[in-house]
Amino acid sequence: MTVTSTEVSLNEDQRDCYQELTNVAMGQAADRLARLLDVYVVLPIPKVNLIESSDLHMAIQDAETDSAMSAVCQGFIGSGIAGEALLLFNDTSFSDLAALMNYGGELDRYGELELLMDVSSLLIGACIQGIGEQLEIHFNQGHPVVLGQHCKVDDILKSGNHQWTKTLAIEIHYTIEHVNIDCDLLLLFTEDSVGKLNNKINYLLD
Repeated sequence: MTVTSTEVSLNEDQRDCYQELTNVAMGQAADRLARLLDVYVVLPIPKVNLIESSDLHMAIQDAETDSAMSAVCQGFIGSGIAGEALLLFNDTSFSDLAALMNYGGELDRYGELELLMDVSSLLIGACIQGIGEQLEIHFNQGHPVVLGQHCKVDDILKSGNHQWTKTLAIEIHYTIEHVNIDCDLLLLFTEDSVGKLNNKINYLLD
C-alpha cells in the first residue's frame, strides 16, 4: 500500500525530541572518533525534516555538488522500524584521515575504501546504536554497501533504491577541527516506520 504524504507528519515537539535524541547519539559517535584519532570533533545541531524522495539531495545542504564524494550506505531494522544510513565523505579528506589513522598503505582507491569503511562502521554504528538505546530498540545492521567513489552527490543519490514518497531524514554533519575532514551522515527512515517512531517519541514527550 502506498502511504500518502498526509499520513506522515512531524510537529515541532517531535522534531525537537528527534534532535535531542540524535544529539546524544552523535555525541557518542564523536567521542569514539575523538578518542580514536585524538582530535576534537565539531558537531552542529542535527537537521530533522520530512522530505520527498525526489528532493533527497536537498537534505544534504552542506555537501557541495561540485565536489567529488564517496558514499557508503547501511541498512538497519528493529521493532518494526527500518531505514538506511548514508555516509557522504568529501574526497579531499582522505589524505588527512590517512595521516590521523596512521594508515601505512598506499592511498589508492582500495586504501581510500578501507578508510571509508572504517569511519562508516564507527559513525553509523555508534549513531544508530545511540538512538536505539534511547528508544529501547535493538537495531540490527546490514552489511555496508559502497554507493560510489569519487562521484558527484547527485550520481550517488541516484544509485540508491528509495521506495518511499515522503519520510523522515536526520542529517548530521561531522567536521574535525584543524584538519580538512568533513562528512555528512544522513539517516533515512522508511515511510511506514515514521508513525511507529512518532509513537515512541510521543511516549517520551508525555
